[in-house]
Amino acid sequence: MTFTDLNQIRTFVTLYELRSVTAAAKRLHVTQPTVSYSLKRLRHRFGDELFRREGNDMVPTATATQLFGPLHVALAQIDATVDGSGVFEPVGFSGELVLGLTSIGEQTFLPPIMTALGRAGADPRVQVERLDADEVEGGLIRGSVDLALTVSRIPTPRLWRTHVRSVEYVALSSGAHPLPETGPEMFAGRRFVRVSARGGHVYPLQVLTEHDLMPQVVLTMEEYGTVPAVLEATDLVVLLPRHVAGVFCGWFPGLRIAELPWSGQSTPVELYTRREASLSQAQRWFRSLVLDAVSADKYSSS
Repeated sequence: MTFTDLNQIRTFVTLYELRSVTAAAKRLHVTQPTVSYSLKRLRHRFGDELFRREGNDMVPTATATQLFGPLHVALAQIDATVDGSGVFEPVGFSGELVLGLTSIGEQTFLPPIMTALGRAGADPRVQVERLDADEVEGGLIRGSVDLALTVSRIPTPRLWRTHVRSVEYVALSSGAHPLPETGPEMFAGRRFVRVSARGGHVYPLQVLTEHDLMPQVVLTMEEYGTVPAVLEATDLVVLLPRHVAGVFCGWFPGLRIAELPWSGQSTPVELYTRREASLSQAQRWFRSLVLDAVSADKYSSS
């Protein structure tokens, strides 16, 4: 493989990940005409258009999709060899790391992650991407996200996955309007807040529907950020993971947690990255750091 071949493969992989000639040129530190010329050579070599322009996006063809996996892995292996086999040193690391989190994830996991980065002596530029449940796999495969934490189970062999913590739901309300003792009638006459399930938290909608409580939902929100303030000021109730309820009670000590009268177990939080061969040393180190940080006892759901 010549140096020119390697540059063309890097252009292809970057263009596939970013779906934009402009963005690819910026990441590769070349001009847009250079990216376009490389794409022209690649099209000739593979006898396929590879990318079709649809609006502002460069959408890969079926051939490009088939090529991406093997070429991405091969390029990662070449980069790992060139970078050397030494242990990654996080002290002073200032590269960019992109973390996919839900709104709940930002509130509960981002503080310990940032604390752990500081303790490691690293100073990366961390960017948080808010991914809908059905966008997690695509973001990781394209390389626009380095790591994602989600309760959405993604059954694909293209990603690496590990368990982070179990998730048990509880009810949260204001101490000024406490819920009665746990039992079948504890929600009689109570009004609910329901938060969008875009991040994968579908349990509340399922149980509210199953137990005929949907008519008692009077407020539907897109994010969890303002939920504790709303609860403190009203008699509303929300169903949410125990570890999140604990964080909210730390912010608003007047809130009260109540156990549910039915099973509160939901799908667990899991950590996703690309497969091992596709990760850089920095990404492997970041994965290990995040896993340790969010699994720490002080943030556990037990």
